[in-house]
Amino acid sequence: MADNYDDSLSPLGDEYGPDIVTVVDDEGHEHTFEELDRIETDDGRFIALLPQYDTAEEIIESDGELIILKVTENEDGETYLEPIEDEKLFDEIGAIFEERLEDVFEFDDNDEKDE
Repeated sequence: MADNYDDSLSPLGDEYGPDIVTVVDDEGHEHTFEELDRIETDDGRFIALLPQYDTAEEIIESDGELIILKVTENEDGETYLEPIEDEKLFDEIGAIFEERLEDVFEFDDNDEKDE
């Protein structure tokens, strides 16, 4: 399942404001994200996004989870965002983003099991 990707800047045109990304899913629903970072590795191009919400209630109910997707292009040059299917690759890319963003965001490592 790929999502169409429009990496336009904030409609306010503020070059110091957040980069807002609108993603249209396969069912035609628009989702808005703040682009936090993007990287390119030997395995491809990747983007870290944070969902944007319209109401304070939605923000409170959000789990604040960072969304990491692979950026791909089709033969027509259209850009798509796709989930990273390979768990090892996802973990490697996630660790890179966490390291790059750790000065700005606090990451919760609850997914790690205590031994």
